[in-house]
Amino acid sequence: MINRGIYLLLIIVFTTGLLGYTGEVVKEFDTPGTCPTGLTWDGKHLWLADRKTDKLYCINPRNGKTIRELDSPAYWPMGLAWDGEALWNADVNARKVFRVDPKSGTILKVVDAPDSSPRGLAWDGQYLWCADNRADKIIQFSPDDGTTIIEFRAPAKEPRGVCFDGQYLWVSDRVADEIHMVDPGTGSVLVIASAPGPFTRGLAYDGKYLWAVDYQNDKLYKMKIRDDRHFLRSDERHAKVTITHQLKNFGPNLVKTADVCFAVPGNRENQQINGEIKYIPDYTKVVTDRWGQQTALFHSENLSAQTTQEYVSITDVTVWDVRWFIFPDQVGSLEDIPEDIKSMYLEDNEKYQINHPTIQNAIKECVGTENNPYWIARNIFDYLIDHMYYEMVGGWNTAPTVLARGNGSCSEYSFVYIAMCRAAGLPARYVGSVVVRGDDASMDDVFHRWVEVYLPNYGWVPVDPSGGDQDLPRDQANYFGHLANRFLITTESGGGSETMGWTYNTNEAYTTDPQTKVEIETIAEWEPLR
Repeated sequence: MINRGIYLLLIIVFTTGLLGYTGEVVKEFDTPGTCPTGLTWDGKHLWLADRKTDKLYCINPRNGKTIRELDSPAYWPMGLAWDGEALWNADVNARKVFRVDPKSGTILKVVDAPDSSPRGLAWDGQYLWCADNRADKIIQFSPDDGTTIIEFRAPAKEPRGVCFDGQYLWVSDRVADEIHMVDPGTGSVLVIASAPGPFTRGLAYDGKYLWAVDYQNDKLYKMKIRDDRHFLRSDERHAKVTITHQLKNFGPNLVKTADVCFAVPGNRENQQINGEIKYIPDYTKVVTDRWGQQTALFHSENLSAQTTQEYVSITDVTVWDVRWFIFPDQVGSLEDIPEDIKSMYLEDNEKYQINHPTIQNAIKECVGTENNPYWIARNIFDYLIDHMYYEMVGGWNTAPTVLARGNGSCSEYSFVYIAMCRAAGLPARYVGSVVVRGDDASMDDVFHRWVEVYLPNYGWVPVDPSGGDQDLPRDQANYFGHLANRFLITTESGGGSETMGWTYNTNEAYTTDPQTKVEIETIAEWEPLR
């Protein structure tokens, strides 16, 4: 019987539901006004700005009750920040940022906003930060005179709120309906969490929890930032997946032998195999390669001319959208990686060529002396975004060739990314899949491959370097630690498998009489089951 990791799945199903996750709402209150905008934390209380009432409200975080209120410094109050002694309030109409006495409402200082539409505001201990939705920028600026210190592109197209947790920025986006954790040094999006409501504006950090105010729901939300769950599953899809591998003998002579391998999919974070996989015809035997990948092997002999031999697998599967919440400071060190994983997934071969000058020079440029496994993986990911573009040109060239060329297919991107990770001492492997192409009932004959890297304390995490070829920081980050519910992963490999070679899903080897023409075609069909 083929073992598909049922025990692992049971652990996932029955334990993750008990754990909290980033963005989980633990408390909510009604807002005092109907047009809430900015939000901040003063060490004891929340402060909320309201566009309609032109008020700043001091709110008890335990019960949501208003303690006191102040007139806003101008007439379109937006972002709020607390500098340890006083409030700062950005006003869109005035295009100013006001420092306000929290007791009397007296305006203590006025500086020009760093751009034309200041929405969110945050304080990092020295400088102010502004989320400007018209410029689509996140801007650090001086509280003395408004001078811009640094700026970078906003995670998505409609940034509204921003706060600082002492290490990272958090930015809300009203169109994406998400909250993004952002590295303040580079602007890279590190964590993507769902927003608690349909129009999230102001954000605040109280030392443990994240607070958000929603303009449409008129609600204040208290949310978890870090908890025990490393990933969250959503958007369940239940389908029947039929993979058909055809060997067509156009003759005029015999195909003497044919050995066809089907990679056997297992239970993973993103998928559950329901019942037994059906094979037509019955497979000859099950073979496990050195990577632990099981394959169903079919053996055929003496296939006559002008015939087509079909090999079919039918899988009842449930797949999910899975998002990982990875905090770089919680990732262990390279020394924490188990030795058996290092020995398997740091090896070199002809596809990777990790000692090639092209690979080594790229590692020096993008990794340098970095030793945090997360940042090694992320720096390489960002490097490929800057130095390659997606193009399926046919064939699978070696990693140095593809990197020097600057373009490649998903497989070639994967080879480059794995080679660079391994050259930097970070274990990496690839997985292969069949894909939902648009409609729930769809056919796939292109398939898809991406990478998994081993991050201590998190385990194997998906990274799709070809998918990262996107414009927006949020869209790039969506391919690091995230899987959509479109994939049935069949194959897990370090490359050069005894059964699958360098391919995935299916593979074949055959012998023929002289002057015999053979064609191979593989398709996957998705059929929704509910």
